[in-house]
Amino acid sequence: MMKINLSVNLGKLKLKNPVMTASGTFAYGKEYSEFVDLDRLGAIVVKGISLKPMKGNPEPRICETPCGMLNAIGLQNVGLKGFIRQQLPYLKSLRTKIIVNILGNSIDEYIELAENLESAGVDAVELNVSCPNVNKGGIAFGTEPVVFAELIKSVRRHTSLPLITKLSPNVANIKVFAKISEDEGSDIISLINTITGMSINIRSRRPRLANITGGLSGPAIRPIAIRMVWECYRTVRIPIIGMGGIITAEDAIEFFLAGASAVAIGTGNFVNPKATLDVLDGIRAFMAGEGIHSLKELTGGLKW
Repeated sequence: MMKINLSVNLGKLKLKNPVMTASGTFAYGKEYSEFVDLDRLGAIVVKGISLKPMKGNPEPRICETPCGMLNAIGLQNVGLKGFIRQQLPYLKSLRTKIIVNILGNSIDEYIELAENLESAGVDAVELNVSCPNVNKGGIAFGTEPVVFAELIKSVRRHTSLPLITKLSPNVANIKVFAKISEDEGSDIISLINTITGMSINIRSRRPRLANITGGLSGPAIRPIAIRMVWECYRTVRIPIIGMGGIITAEDAIEFFLAGASAVAIGTGNFVNPKATLDVLDGIRAFMAGEGIHSLKELTGGLKW
């Protein structure tokens, strides 16, 4: 039988395989344990964690759209202390890397989160840069280059953990933000986050989400995500985690060919709770069928 190497090196972050969960779609991990052998995953990325607990947005917060889903959860979470006390002990018992997505209203909040999570023993942090920056009049960190750069540079100075920056697609040129991420010290970039969208009930004439707008995810955004991964791969040298509408192994392989070294499954977890493992098994089967020994042979393998 042909030996297949599924391990990946994302800079300082080494994974046994390239399949992880996307933040906000897998809760804190334990919730999926009855469906998924969590030890088989390359990494678990937990939902976004803030310093203080957050209740999230009013309901309804989720609605289906053609080939996708709109959500406006509002970053509901137990907060830093609640996560470390209630959730992290279970996660640390697993043989899987634990990555924590972090969010704040100021750079100081991001720094405090990163420092405390490093002390708590997580494997990496992922910067959620799509949050309001209240110190800048509501500008999102992820769409203003100067603020974006300062955030990454500041967090980098305060943690030795592998630093992942999750890019927002709601910008004019994602390559600019990918390059800033690399220049200011990110070890890895992940993309894409959801795309801002809206849906209206034509009978009531009201938005289907209480928040009016939400983040569009699922297969509807996959071609956009693949294009952005390809653009970033040609712009930076740091590893890329690709995400956006991955349901099958074939979807994941498209991301590898575009330049991703690893992939994250998001909305697919709602459609099929075992999606992560189905994708992982499918990748292995594809590689065996094509005579591919290592994922390095796929990453950036697009021909044109």
